This record gives sequence, structure tokens and C-alpha cells, in this order.
Amino acid sequence: MAIDAIGRGEEEGQPVWRPPWRLRDRIAAPFLAEREQWALWLPVALGLGILGYFALPAEPPWWIGVAWALAGVAMLRGLGPQALGWALAGWVVAASGLGFAAGQARTAWVATPLLADRMGPVDVRGRVIDRETRADGSQRVVLGALQVQGLSAGATPRQVRLTLNRKHAEEVGIGARVAVRAVLLPASPPLAPGAFDFQRHAFFQGIGAVGFSVAPARAEVEDDPPRSASAWLERLRESIGERIRLAIDGPAGPLAAALLIGDRAGIPEPVMQAMRDAGLAHLIAISGLNFALVAGILFFVVRGALALVEPVALRFPIKKWAAVAAFLGAAFYFAVAGPSPPTERAFLMVGIVLLGVLVDRDAISMRLLAWAAAAILLVLPDALLGASFQMSFAAVMALVAAYESLRGRVALWRSERGPVGKAALYVGAVVLTTVIGSAATGIYAAYHFNRFPLYGLAANLIAVPITAHWIMPWGMLAFALMPFGLEDWALVPMGWGVGWIIATAEAVASWPGAVALLPAMPAAALLAASAGLVWLCLWRGRWRLLGVAPIVAAFAAMALLRGPDLLVSGDGRMMAVRGAEGRLLVSDYAADRLTTETWLRRSGQSAAEPWPDAGGKRGRARAATPDVAQPPERDELRCDGQACLYRRDGVSVALVHEASALAEECASADVVVSSVPVRRGCRGPALVIDRFALWREGAHALWLEKGRARVETVAQERGNRPWVARRERGAAPPRQASAR
Repeated sequence: MAIDAIGRGEEEGQPVWRPPWRLRDRIAAPFLAEREQWALWLPVALGLGILGYFALPAEPPWWIGVAWALAGVAMLRGLGPQALGWALAGWVVAASGLGFAAGQARTAWVATPLLADRMGPVDVRGRVIDRETRADGSQRVVLGALQVQGLSAGATPRQVRLTLNRKHAEEVGIGARVAVRAVLLPASPPLAPGAFDFQRHAFFQGIGAVGFSVAPARAEVEDDPPRSASAWLERLRESIGERIRLAIDGPAGPLAAALLIGDRAGIPEPVMQAMRDAGLAHLIAISGLNFALVAGILFFVVRGALALVEPVALRFPIKKWAAVAAFLGAAFYFAVAGPSPPTERAFLMVGIVLLGVLVDRDAISMRLLAWAAAAILLVLPDALLGASFQMSFAAVMALVAAYESLRGRVALWRSERGPVGKAALYVGAVVLTTVIGSAATGIYAAYHFNRFPLYGLAANLIAVPITAHWIMPWGMLAFALMPFGLEDWALVPMGWGVGWIIATAEAVASWPGAVALLPAMPAAALLAASAGLVWLCLWRGRWRLLGVAPIVAAFAAMALLRGPDLLVSGDGRMMAVRGAEGRLLVSDYAADRLTTETWLRRSGQSAAEPWPDAGGKRGRARAATPDVAQPPERDELRCDGQACLYRRDGVSVALVHEASALAEECASADVVVSSVPVRRGCRGPALVIDRFALWREGAHALWLEKGRARVETVAQERGNRPWVARRERGAAPPRQASAR
């Protein structure tokens, strides 16, 4: 090859002719030197195909993914040893096509009819397949095998999720057949362009509608109720969670249940918020730490116990027996905790490690992670879009890459240190782990949650050792004692440790500036940062440092990004405009708190600015809201009893909430946004957005610049996909209250 020829010429001291493609060879040299790392890019190629599928505006024909993958396979046939570039290209095409096909297959598998508009109250009958009791006493249940009054079998969703308030939340067990009078609603589409898509998330859970009860749920008597392993596991999980909460008083009980089995029911919101603000929310998600501790404790306990029996220890492979016991324990723990990207990834990795023990082979950590990621992406390709998958794999990938590069040095340092030095090394490892994990997940926390805990290092230095060396060992002992009814002996001391974690979270969260609020970033910035992180972690040579550039560019994009100047909700009830100081003014904070909080979070704000009432006076209800700031009067937004006028960058926008104001505003404004229908005669403005447009296209975001208005809508972003609820053509939107 050209690289070899150039090298020989230089060694012999002869002048070497450098072809015009020498830059290509210089790029190829480090790439060829890292052949062992190529396989690690399999999940990346799968992910590219999955992202391509979800980015399409319409559902593609079923054969596209298969043809794409076969085209890649065809590129691999008949290639000689010199066609390495073509072979690699074929491999990438085949893997990405497989990811695209996995997305198509997953969508077809979970497809369910979606409710497009509000129904009810109607009679709903179904079987309880999931249940969650909340801190306020209400319950959220998922019903399957549905019968819905007024819906044909073909139009009935596979599952619905209902909220039963305290008055209606009678005891209905998992697997029971129930009847309830309820109002059904479509799952919420994104509350702003680029915001989280609740409807898509529900679709891939098989949920086609949500709602709330208006009467108590009634359990129906069945002569021969069906039995299923999933229902038995859910009942077992509920029973374990209840026993944990009974044994541990106060908020530590629900948090202990979350730490052990992922059951977050009943955790008080202040405690949950403190855990988030202190950077400890990762402890609640059942992930690698939990599975490693469960499998590790079982492995060493079983192996130690067998080693005490000399005939067994000398004649049988007790290490492999211990690995089998650890795997069975981890499998049971996985079944009880329930499937999610962190639990699936952690269980797969633990299983492969224990399989390596059984076949007398050492597992390669990064390969282990790559195979786990590939398996999850093929089975659950939609998980790639979620924060859980992204954050868990980013953190583990960064940690594995860091510790693989430091493995030799750490082993040397450990062998040369005494007890004090080893303790210091442990503390250093906790610090390094926290720093690396926080840095790797920071971009995803910023994208999905618009917040970053600044004191997470201090909180984790206390909480992680307590979890690993106190809480989880007592928790494993509690599992072992539960069949005998003696779990309180272990759960009570475990509760002490959980209380220490809550105290740590509350203390750290109360520090000034504990959380940095960040504005929403574009998806392109997230992709750039992800590409940089993967490049940085999967390669070993110096050229991996090139991955820093896209990460820096992604954070720079956050600083340069300008949020929308005007937001309008899909039902027209709420509007928000950006003031001169760059902060959002919200029309009615209490009209829809979820929408308000979403808009503020994506704007990097913790409090809403008040909206001026008629005559420029601030609204009394909004001013009474404790977390709403009180700014001076603003000239850019003025309101009267029928409409508001917003001016920015040479554009005047009329925000109309009474039909009687339309004629005047249409004659003078550049843009009209109306929460009531505009049927005719509004021809003066360059852009008119009325109640019908909002109903059809969902929430709108407008940018006003240089005398023009740029618009993005939820409908434009989502396209026509199976998870988008379609309303009947010709139907009218429901009547709504004023947006003022």
C-alpha cells in the first residue's frame, strides 16, 4: 500500500514521491492501527439507521430497511483484500440498514389505535396490567384487554392509562378485571416544537389514550381469571415495595423501595427534587451499580460458603457454581425491577461477565458494552431517543474508556500503597467516577432537562459509598429474609442509610446556585456532542482528541442559540412572549402548569414573568404566584380587555382573545395570533394563526427578526407518523376559555 511504500523510501534515505492522496493515507494510518476497535462501532451504525427512521416525515414502505441492509451485504461480496474501504462502507450500510429495519419492525409490533379527541365520560372495562400509588393517595393504572363505550374493536387502543383520585382509588389488584367511568384523552403531543413527545413515548408503550376517573373503579368477579407470569411478577413487586415502606418510616421508605426495586411510588416531590438538584437522581434508577452489587455479593457469598466445605472446594468448580448463582440472582432482580434501558444494559453486561467466568475467558469491557448496546437497539430501537438510554450508556462508555486507559497505573499504585493509601485511592476513584460520569451525561441532562447540578461531586462523595457499602448489602440481606418474614432486621438499618442520603441531598440542594438552568439546545447540537463523545471514547490513539471539537461546538451552540420570541399552546389557552431582558412573560401561569413549566424550563428560567392585564396592570392571580418575579412595566407588550399587542424587532403581533377585536387588529398588525377562529376578512397581516391552525398543527413557536416572522409548529416537526394522533377531517376544535 502507499503508506508502506512511503515508509520504506524514507527509511532508505531516497527521495519519495508523495501522491496527491497522501492526506488520505495519513488519515488511514491511525484508522488501520486500531483494527481492534472497529467492532465497537456496530451500535453506532445501528443508531444511525434508527435515527434515520425516526427523522422521516412519513412512514416508509416496509421493505426499505431490508433493502438497505441487503445493499450493504451486497457491497461485501466479491471484494478483494485491497478493497478495505468498500468493505467497511458495506459493513456500515448493512448495520445502519439493520437499525432502520429494527425501527420499522418495532413500530409495527407495538402499533395501537390512538384516540384523537377527548371522549367521555364513558364506561371503560379492562384488565389491570400495571398500577402505581402516588404520594397523594391517587393511583395510576394501565388497563389492557379493553372495551370502551362508543369505540369499535378496531378503534379501541390496546391499553389506556388512567388516574384514579383518592376517592376513586379502591383496591384493584394487578390482573383484576375492572370497570370504571372515565374521561379519555389523547396522550399529549409536544407542548412546544422540540419538546418531549409524550404521545410517541406512550405509543411505544402500547398506550393509545390517557384519562381520569369520574367514579370509583369496580372490580369484576371472574369465574376463571387468567394467570400470567407478568401479573405474578407485578404483584410480587408490589408486595416487596409495600413491605419495604412498612418497615421504614417516613420518606426513606419509598426511596428505599426505589433504590432496591425501582418502585418510585410515594416518594415525596420535595425529596425527589432534592435528589435531582444534588445530582443523586441516578441512584434511584436501577442501573449498573445495583446489578454489580447484587451479582457481586451473591458471587462472593456463595463462593466463600462453598470454599468452607473442603471436599466440595477441592473437587468441584465452585467459582463457576458461584457465577451461576449470581446470574440467577441478577435475573430475578431484573424481573422484579422491570425492564428499562438502564436495567437491560446492566443485566446484559453482568450476564456477559458471568458467562466469561463460566467459559474461562476474561470479558473485554468496552466490547461488553458495545454488544449490550447493540442488543438493546435491535430489540428496543425507540430507546435510543430517550434520556435513560443516552445517559446510562454515555456514562458507562466514558468510565470504561477512562479506566481502561488507567488500568495499569491503578494496579501499580494499589500494589505500592498501604491501608491509608488504598483508602485515598478509593476516594480518588469515587471523585474521578463522579467527574467523568457527570461530564459524559451533562450534555444529555442539558438537552432533556435543561438543568445541571453543580455540586453533584460533593453529594456523590457521600452518597455513593453509603449506597455501595451500607444500603445495598442490607437490602440484599432483606431479600434473603423476606421468605421468613424477618426482613425488618435488615430493612431498619438500611433505612438509616437512606435517611443519610436524603439529608445529604437536601443539604447540597440548599446550597446557593446548586443547579444551573440551561436553555433548550437544538437536536443537531446533541448529535454533534454525541459524535464527539463516541469518537473520544472508542478510539485509543491521539487522534481521538479530535472528538473534543464537536463537543465544544455543541456547548457553544447553546450559548449562541436564541429561543422563540412567541409561544402559543396547541389549545390556544396560553401564550408567552420574550421580554426585553430575554425572559418569558406567560399569559396565565395557572391555566396549564405543565405547559408553563415546560416553556420556562426550555427557556432556562425558574420563574415566570407576569403578563400585563388590561390597561397595563399586572394580573392579580399571576402576581400572587410565589415564584413569579415582579418586573417593571414594559412597552413591548400592552394589553386591553380584548387583545394584546407585542412589538419586537420591527414586527407587531396582535394576540387576540375576543372575536370583537379581530377587525381592528387585522387592519394594523403584521402578525395575528388568535385564540378564537378567524373565518374571513383578515387579509392585512402577513401571517394569521387562529384557533383552527393551532388545533390542526399544535403548539407554535415564532421568531421575530428584521421585520419578518419565522414559524415552527409541532405538526411540521412530527410529520405523519403512526404515533401521531390524526383528527377527523372536517371536525371542529373544542371550545376553550380565553387565552388572556
